Amino acid sequence: MREHTIQRIARWFYDAGVPLNACTYDSFAPMIESIGQFGPGLKPPTYHELRVPCLKKELEATNELMSSHKAEWAKVGCTVMADGWTDRRNRTLINFLVNSPKGTMFIESIDASSYVKDGKKMFELLDNFVERIGEANVVQVVTDSASANVMAGRLLEAKRPQLIWSPCAAHCLDLMLEDIYKISNIRKALKRGMEISNFIYVRPGLLNMMRRFTNQKELVRPAKTRFATACITLSSIHHQKNNLRNMFTSDEWKDSKWSKEQQGRRVVQTILLASFWTTIVFALKVSGPLVRVLRLVDGEKKPPMGYVYEAMDRAKEAIAKSFNNNEEKYKDIFTIIDRRWEL
Repeated sequence: MREHTIQRIARWFYDAGVPLNACTYDSFAPMIESIGQFGPGLKPPTYHELRVPCLKKELEATNELMSSHKAEWAKVGCTVMADGWTDRRNRTLINFLVNSPKGTMFIESIDASSYVKDGKKMFELLDNFVERIGEANVVQVVTDSASANVMAGRLLEAKRPQLIWSPCAAHCLDLMLEDIYKISNIRKALKRGMEISNFIYVRPGLLNMMRRFTNQKELVRPAKTRFATACITLSSIHHQKNNLRNMFTSDEWKDSKWSKEQQGRRVVQTILLASFWTTIVFALKVSGPLVRVLRLVDGEKKPPMGYVYEAMDRAKEAIAKSFNNNEEKYKDIFTIIDRRWEL
């Protein structure tokens, strides 16, 4: 009976195109339990019920939940978080959230396209939001570390000395990776690595050949940020070094039409270039530990504040250890890390 029921539920997921991870939502299991408790004869909700009365009841429940959070803010304080992102229409939106020991609540989203580069305007926006939440309740304000937000944070601290402004740890780490990948030899290796992956992935036949040589392993794996993706892609290319060399020196490659292309010949030169692989190893040594910290702070399992500083110390220790503590080899990297981290 359970197998039959589960299959019906699964069929609805597939028919409606609902993402399968929706079954992991906290509200999913109680819904299934309630249906089971009702027993036979339950009529499903109509379109009108979902659109009007159910939605109104859910809004009331959310407002009640918000009231309990507001009481917690007044009791123990809270953190205001401004999370900026760009939508498909290239609008710069800022999501405002409030975090406390009771949890994180989304408040609103604002279109800040016209003033996101203006530090004074951003200060006014943050200041108004702090006023709305209650100055006495706000302990900390967190934004990314863009120059306008740094200025806004300093102005906010000057006006309201009882709170502190903090840059987003994930954004700081991404900026560290960006600075590291601007170093000339690393930038050159990254450009060559991207040329290899792009050359392969836009040619379906060549992509199938690569997958045979790599035992179905991919070179490109998306990550949380662009530079974390770059690091992981370089790691995948390095992991497949021998397989890629075997492929680009095989008779199958030599007999293919792609080997006659100018870009193909350039990719082969890169694959066989020892300095290319040496630079990738250097890039992975200095960026790999930072990507691991980025995964920690950008996860949603638990708040990272309690362990992020220790994680950064361990990342620096890992970088130093990978160079046998020869400071000359990594001191410039530490300068980049410290400049961003001590903002």
